Amino acid sequence: METFTTLPRTELVRRAAELGPLLRAEAQQSEQERRLTAGTIDALAGSGLLRMRVPRRFGGFESDMRTVTEVLAELARGDGSAAWTASVWLISSWMVGLFPASVREEVFADPDVRISGILSPTAMAVPVEGGYQLNGKWSFNTGCLQSAWNVNAAVRPTPDGQFEPVMVLIPMKDLQIVDDWHTTGMCGSGSVSTIAENVFVPEDRLLPMGPVIGGVHPLQQDPSALMWRAPFMPIACATVGAVAFGLAEAARDAFMTRLPGRKITYTDYEEQSAAPLTHLQVAGATVRVDEAGFHIRRVAELIDARAASGEAWTMEERARARLHLGAVCLRAKEAADLLAGASGGTSLQLDVPIQRIERDIKALNLHAIMHPDTNFELYGRMACGLAPNTQYL
Repeated sequence: METFTTLPRTELVRRAAELGPLLRAEAQQSEQERRLTAGTIDALAGSGLLRMRVPRRFGGFESDMRTVTEVLAELARGDGSAAWTASVWLISSWMVGLFPASVREEVFADPDVRISGILSPTAMAVPVEGGYQLNGKWSFNTGCLQSAWNVNAAVRPTPDGQFEPVMVLIPMKDLQIVDDWHTTGMCGSGSVSTIAENVFVPEDRLLPMGPVIGGVHPLQQDPSALMWRAPFMPIACATVGAVAFGLAEAARDAFMTRLPGRKITYTDYEEQSAAPLTHLQVAGATVRVDEAGFHIRRVAELIDARAASGEAWTMEERARARLHLGAVCLRAKEAADLLAGASGGTSLQLDVPIQRIERDIKALNLHAIMHPDTNFELYGRMACGLAPNTQYL
C-alpha cells in the first residue's frame, strides 16, 4: 500500500480556514436538518482534514496534537456542529488505530472513512463462539448518521464475576437509530441514540478500555508512530477543547462583523462602537478568548512533548489536562455570553450567528467530560491529596 507523507500544519490549517465561508453558509441548514448538510460533509471529506488521525500507511497524516487543535478551532469559527462532529471522527479514528492489523486493514481501506464513537459503557458484550453478542443503547452518538463505523464502549463479564470496560467496533448498518436529537445546542451534530440488539462482534473488534485510558496500549500500529504515545483522556481533552476555543473566536468574529453601523437603541449613541461600554465588552471578551487559547495550547504542547520524549505522564498531569479543558469551556462561555449580551435584540434572529454560537458553547459546557465544575473539582481533590473519583484520566 502506498505511504503518504504528513502534510504540514500550515497547509492543514489553511484548508480549514478556506472551509470557513462554506461552513458558515451551511450552519443554519445543518441546524434545521439536525445533522451536517451534504455540502458540509463533501467539503470536509474533500479537504482531507479527516485523515489527520488515520495511520500513514493507510493514507493518513498522523498529525500532531497542536495541528489537530488548530484545525478544529478554525473549523469551529465556521460552524460549531461541523467542528464537533469532526472532533469525534478524529478521536474515533485514533481509537481504531489501536485495533489489530486485520481490523485496521478493513476499516482504513478508505482513508476518508468516517467513524463515530461513544465512551460511556452502556452496553453488554457477552462471550459467544468467535466473539461477542452485544446488546445496549448509546445516547449522544455524534455523527453516526453519516458514518460507516461506530467504536463504542461496553462491558464484558470477567472470570471473577466482575465486569471489564471494553471498546467494540461495529458497522453502522448493524445498529438501530433512535431519532431523538432535538436540542437547543449543537443541533447540527446529529447526536442521536443508537441501539445494538443481539449484534455479533468478532473477537478482533473488541479492545480492552483500561490500557487505552491508561496509555499503556500495546501500540499494535507502527511502534515509532508518535500519535499513540499518550493516554486517551488528554488527547480527548485537547481535541474537544479546541472546538470550544474556536467557538469563542467565532463569537468575537460574529460580534465584530456586525458592529460597524450598529447603534444603541434608546440612547444618544449613533454608533455602538463609540460607547465606552462596548470597549469594555470587547476587551473583556478578548481576554477570555485568549485565555481559552492558552489552556488548549498547554494541553496540546504537553501531549506532543511527551510523545517526542517518551516520558511517562504523571497523574497530576492527567488531571491538569481535565483542568485545562474545564478552563477552556468556562472562558469560551464567558466570552460568548458577554458578546451575545452586547448584540441587541436583533441577534435573536436565527440568521444571526452569535445566538447559535452561544447555544453551541453552552451545550459543550454541559457535556459530562467538559463541564468546568466537574473538571475543577477533580483536579482540586487530587491536588489536596485525595484519590480521583473517576477512571477517566
